Amino acid sequence: MGAVSATAAGPADSRNIWRVIAASAGGTVIEWYDFYIFGSLSTVIASAFFPKGNPTVALLNTLAIFATGFLVRPFGALVFGRLGDLIGRKYAFLMTLLIMGGATTAIGLVPTYSQIGIAAPLIVLVLRLLQGLALGGEYGGAATYVAEHAPDGRRGFYTSFIQTTATLGLFVSLGVILIVRLSMSPEAFAAWGWRIPFLLSAVLLVLSAWMRMRLQESPLFQQLKAQGKTTQAPIRETFRNWKLVLLALLGATAGQAVVWYTGQFYALVYLQNTLKVDFVTANIIVAVALALGTPFFVVFGHLSDRIGRKPIMMAGNLIAALTYYPLYQLMHQNAGNPVVLTLLVWIQVLYVTMVYGPIAAFLVETFPGKIRYTALSLPYHLGNGWFGGLTPYISASLVASTGNIYAGVWYPTAVALITFVVGTFLLKETSVVSIWQETHATEATAD
Repeated sequence: MGAVSATAAGPADSRNIWRVIAASAGGTVIEWYDFYIFGSLSTVIASAFFPKGNPTVALLNTLAIFATGFLVRPFGALVFGRLGDLIGRKYAFLMTLLIMGGATTAIGLVPTYSQIGIAAPLIVLVLRLLQGLALGGEYGGAATYVAEHAPDGRRGFYTSFIQTTATLGLFVSLGVILIVRLSMSPEAFAAWGWRIPFLLSAVLLVLSAWMRMRLQESPLFQQLKAQGKTTQAPIRETFRNWKLVLLALLGATAGQAVVWYTGQFYALVYLQNTLKVDFVTANIIVAVALALGTPFFVVFGHLSDRIGRKPIMMAGNLIAALTYYPLYQLMHQNAGNPVVLTLLVWIQVLYVTMVYGPIAAFLVETFPGKIRYTALSLPYHLGNGWFGGLTPYISASLVASTGNIYAGVWYPTAVALITFVVGTFLLKETSVVSIWQETHATEATAD
């Protein structure tokens, strides 16, 4: 297959758009895999990098380190978003890939607490921060790159394949972990086997770097650059649009984020630590739910081209907020029934697909091309990094501090309701926006 390309005159043709999606999504799945194996292995990592004695404290400490990767994501969004708006989309998210893969591989090589003491969690913390910075630039690059190859009227459908990558990355991480775990004894896995999924990142890094290097720049960005319509100050111009960034955050990405991390991460923590479902069974439950739910990202992305982004995203937030509490009650009542538990987690994954499937197209259409990479990435990673990434830690802490096993859903319920209210009354529908009009206007003037 030759290098992926698009015409300079407009969107990619149907064959090229699928090549663009395959190359972009493949690398992004690997980056999400890298980022999420830490969370998927949180219960094992807790015993490796913290002193033994209080497993609850060790788990909370591990989740706190896990959360730091999310906290720095907005800073990565600014750093790599700026590069993407100045130099090009391709080069920025090639750099994020190299940083992510290197940091993930290194985590698999860090000695345990029993070997080097407090240095162990400190080293892991630094590597986790590097992961967060890299991911802060990855998503915006991939979403922007695909959107800037897609024709108007089909953007929700085509970008929805990028939206599957976060869930697929989590699914792959769970699958790899299960395969490694089932290939050895529990003792061997706890002692050294957990390192294998991290070290595997080195192989995946080579594969995804090859895929990324074969990409060409997006046609829309090339046109904007040729027409002198890019900017030398994307961060400053993004902050000039702070009201729009804040609205995208509170009216879209904050709620989307807590729904995502509740349905796909807190559900796993709840299964393992509250319901005491064994490690293998809990991971199988979530993995099956993810596999069954993933196609609905595309369903809702495609539907958003027809009826709009806003109705689907707002409905997902509202339904999630109204049903989380009874869903987690049902999970507790059916703790010994893996089939019912899988169904209940799958329902939560459906909520994720509703709020997440259309959001890449929504964000792309919200901001102008000259600052799109930076401006899109900032509210996305503020929402997913701060509101969403903290969900497992906040929810687990609420349970630990109150003694109420259902207290973990208070936080995502509140945030989802806020997003529903703000989004319903203040968000504009973006599916009617033509991002290609920015270049056509200049061409018409020149004629």
